[in-house]
Amino acid sequence: MERIKVDICIIGAGSGGLSVAAGAVQMGASVVLIEGHKMGGDCLNYGCVPSKALIAAGKHAHAMQTGKPFGVTPVMPKVSYSDAKDHVHKVIDTIAPLDSEERFEGLGVNVIREWGAFISPTEVQAGDTVIEARRFVIATGSGPFVPPIPGIDKVPHHTNETIFDLREKPDHLLIIGGGPIGMEMAQAHLRLGSKVTVIEGDKAMGKDDPEMAAIVLDRLREEGVEIAEDALAEKITGKEGAITVKTKDGRSFKGSHLLVAVGRKVNLDKLDLDKADVKFDRGGVKVGDDLRSTSNRKVYAIGDAAGGLQFTHVAGYHAGVIIRSMLFGLPSKAKTSHIPWATYTDPELAQVGLTEAQAKKAHGPKLSVVRWEYSENDRAIAEGKTAGLVKVMVAGGKPVGASIAGAHAGELIGLWAMAIANGLKMSAIANTVLPYPTINEINKRAAGAYFSPKLFDSALVKRVVGLVQKYLP
Repeated sequence: MERIKVDICIIGAGSGGLSVAAGAVQMGASVVLIEGHKMGGDCLNYGCVPSKALIAAGKHAHAMQTGKPFGVTPVMPKVSYSDAKDHVHKVIDTIAPLDSEERFEGLGVNVIREWGAFISPTEVQAGDTVIEARRFVIATGSGPFVPPIPGIDKVPHHTNETIFDLREKPDHLLIIGGGPIGMEMAQAHLRLGSKVTVIEGDKAMGKDDPEMAAIVLDRLREEGVEIAEDALAEKITGKEGAITVKTKDGRSFKGSHLLVAVGRKVNLDKLDLDKADVKFDRGGVKVGDDLRSTSNRKVYAIGDAAGGLQFTHVAGYHAGVIIRSMLFGLPSKAKTSHIPWATYTDPELAQVGLTEAQAKKAHGPKLSVVRWEYSENDRAIAEGKTAGLVKVMVAGGKPVGASIAGAHAGELIGLWAMAIANGLKMSAIANTVLPYPTINEINKRAAGAYFSPKLFDSALVKRVVGLVQKYLP
């Protein structure tokens, strides 16, 4: 048995773990990185990267059928589902070297490709190696949660970890779960030629602002996605090619393939956290605002393992928080108020900070809600992308939340994320000069809408202007 003593031991080579490893080793710390599965974690191999690649393939197919308003004769695309999956894997393969064992070994990280587990509060064993470290970082991420629906163990089904390896196009894809993963995969598969039914036990996109979610769901229904809401799956029967999902209210849905996309579960099972005196529950490791374990101060948890928001960029943000603490001994706490997220349907939906409902509850009558429609943006009109809305929640002259549904929402939300993260006032957005014509002008116009009533509906302003015009030489 080999023994190693290092400054930092990281368990999990996903986005968060890799960020900590790269930052720490380049600043002079000795680092061991343990990964029992694939380098790059869920995001590279099963999540963000492959899903966006498949969505891109679907967009190309959809564009061929929707050119008539622009003078382009629509044609029915000849879709090769297997070639679309080749594109997905080429994208993964292109990005993979950035997350590879070879790259991190080259940086000076000791990478151990084994499953790791605690054997004491100060030691982790990975294969035949025992690692003693000054600090441990749990960055194990999460995996798909498959609910115990009767029959699901007997019927072939996919999760995000297997759907991207499917080579045969589903004739009719049933998706249990109407959240971001379910809706993205629904639209992508529909555009690539599958019939799609989404089965959601509550409301589709139920965690998003209802007004913004409706913009997305209306488009998906228009394109042909069947979305069954308040349809709690009660029983699954059938075999590959002929699957039936029955719901609690008596409805029955038949399809050829089944994708389960109902949520995520944190990957902590293999870690033997009890031996490390690390408290945890099904939501993740119990940590404070500094992301340190509440029961073992040598241990940090980041990303999905820390509970809370389950996004790749959150894991990267957490990495920066704990590097400040671990390497420099400086106080550093994680926040969530400035964290944006996006669903990459077409149109996209993005959010940062408080939704309208949350902001009204938090700020009451002091809250202002300003809106600007995509249909009033010249670039959106030119490109035929007028379905959409920017909605900004403002308190004390500062944005406290922003919701965007429409083209490029995932890009547009960045301006509001920056404003909220840095405590900028609405005037900072309104004063920004943007090139014309861009979709981003929607953000500036929304900021302008906050000031318009104060300027154009103010009797005092009009009186001042009148006096100036009367007496100005």
